[in-house]
Amino acid sequence: MALRHAVLAALLDGEFSGYELAKSFDIGVANFWHALPQQLYAELAKLEKEGLVEGREVVQETRPNKRLFQVTEAGRTELEEFAAAPLKSSVIRDDLLVKVQTADRIGIEPVIAQLEARAAAADAKIELLGRVLRKMRGDMDEEEFLLHGERIGGYLTGLRGLAFEQGHRDWCRRSAAILKERPTRAER
Repeated sequence: MALRHAVLAALLDGEFSGYELAKSFDIGVANFWHALPQQLYAELAKLEKEGLVEGREVVQETRPNKRLFQVTEAGRTELEEFAAAPLKSSVIRDDLLVKVQTADRIGIEPVIAQLEARAAAADAKIELLGRVLRKMRGDMDEEEFLLHGERIGGYLTGLRGLAFEQGHRDWCRRSAAILKERPTRAER
C-alpha cells in the first residue's frame, strides 16, 4: 500500500483540509498507516496534480485561507483497483524488536525502559481508540452497530487498531518482566 491509498481512503468521508486530514490520520488511519503532516501535504499536492483529488480554496476572514480536498471519480477508481489487487504479506518493521533482539548481548536496562514506555503509550492509545469507537457507535451496542451501523469500515479498522495495541502492550509488559527476571551477564 502506498500513502496515496491511505489518503484517498481518508478523504472518502468528505472534504478535508490538510490540517484536518493530519488530525484524522492521528486518530483513525494511524492504526494502519503512519504519515507526518508534511508527507500528507506533499501527497495531497501530488494527488491533485494527478486528478485523483480536487481542491478548492475557502476564504476565511479571521484566519488564512485554506484548501479543502475531496476524492474525484478517478480517485475512487484508483481505490477500487487497489481494493481488488492481490494482497502482499504483512510485515512488522519496528526498531523496538531489533533492540529486544540484542538485549541479552548489549544490555537490558534501556530495553526494559523502552518496553515499559511503549506499553504505557499503548495504554493511552487503547483508551483513545475506545473513546473513538464508542463515539462511532453512538447509542448502539457493538453487535448492533456491526450489523446495522453506517460507516463500518472505519469501525473495523479501529477494532484492528485496538487489538493490535492490546497485543503489543501485553507483549511489551511480558517481555520487560522476563528481562527483569533473567540474571545479568555478570551473574551468570
